[in-house]
Amino acid sequence: MTSLFGSSGIRGLVNHEMTIDLAQAVGAAIGGQYRRVVIGKDVRTSGDMIACALSSGIMSCGGDVYDAGIVPTPTLAHATRDYDCGIMITASHNPPEYNGIKIWNPDGSSFDDDQMEDIENVVRLLKFKKVDWRSVGTKFTHEGAIESHIEIISRLVGPIAAKVVVDCGCGATSIITPRLLRELGCKVVSINSHPDGFFPGRLPEPTEDQLVRLKDIVLNEHADIGIAHDGDGDRVVIIDEKGRFIGGDKLLALLTAMFGKGGVVTTIDSSMIIDELVGGKVVRTRVGDAYVSTMMKQTGIEFGGEPSGTFIFAKNSLCPDGIYAAALLVKIASENKISEIVDSLQIYPSFRGSFNFERARRREIESRLAQEIEKVKCDNLLTMDGFRAEFSDGWFLIRLSGTEPKMRITVEARTEEALTRLKTISTEIARRCIS
Repeated sequence: MTSLFGSSGIRGLVNHEMTIDLAQAVGAAIGGQYRRVVIGKDVRTSGDMIACALSSGIMSCGGDVYDAGIVPTPTLAHATRDYDCGIMITASHNPPEYNGIKIWNPDGSSFDDDQMEDIENVVRLLKFKKVDWRSVGTKFTHEGAIESHIEIISRLVGPIAAKVVVDCGCGATSIITPRLLRELGCKVVSINSHPDGFFPGRLPEPTEDQLVRLKDIVLNEHADIGIAHDGDGDRVVIIDEKGRFIGGDKLLALLTAMFGKGGVVTTIDSSMIIDELVGGKVVRTRVGDAYVSTMMKQTGIEFGGEPSGTFIFAKNSLCPDGIYAAALLVKIASENKISEIVDSLQIYPSFRGSFNFERARRREIESRLAQEIEKVKCDNLLTMDGFRAEFSDGWFLIRLSGTEPKMRITVEARTEEALTRLKTISTEIARRCIS
């Protein structure tokens, strides 16, 4: 991971870390290497500002810009297949005061470490390939991105007869998911489905406490399923027909059981149930969809995902597509009760938590964490992204977020007693590192 790009592109507070100067510099670095660039943005109030800065940088170095307007991230990734690269302006599930930049390849995968390092070196060394006035780029409009994405998903999923409630969180999926499901044949009740960069209905991250209204409507409408997206549509979580929240961890297990028999690429923070479900191999990577899609390309494995609620199906795209995943889950719900499928899975007790720290202390905390982990006696230690300490009865992971100044803790165990023990060990380590 580079210092400019985190585990999911560049993100920061608008007009503090995420500035027009930075956006223009990144645009210039991209425009000097990629001639035809499509740009999309989610609904955030700063989207136009960042888009203008990126576009001016690209055109100053001779690149042409194709503006797709407000689109979800997976829609932009699909549109990128007709260009040299794509740029999505989004901070995904982060609060509205954040924004970011994520860059996509024509095959739908996000830029890998080497590609991001190339861009960062140009920005850091100010080695922009500015052109003279005769050769500056031009800005065009890219039309039909939403329609094209709907057509692709409709062809892959086919007709669905189900009743579904959709909560788009006032994000970018407001303009596609309800429409897609209706066109597939569903009866759709939609809430928070008007694009609004202030996210008035709920926060962009679809956590259980943010989805109380969705739960109530699913039960009142006797719906087969409830769907909830994050701000840019690369994530999805659901409410089952009993009104229960089914988060990314359980959805990853459910989708693995159905689509992962040939192997799964997943992240270091995913459940040990994945290993038990897969008939083929499980390949773990660092946290971040860029690492999942890169490993899928290298191994030829066709399904990958993260416990955050991002899922990648190679036959659709190498971009995590919460809209396609939503359509698949609604299809499943039309044929079987989601609650019965989830209840049939072996789900182990787990815990997820985080500790904030001052951004300037990141390297100090990383060093202290490494020292603390040396004292832990475990059966196996994975160090590709933070530290995953594995024991006979469970595991814990302590890692620093790639997008925020947070130390994240994930714990999973075979029993509640083991969970309590491992949670105590890991949280005490975190507190010592941050104090």
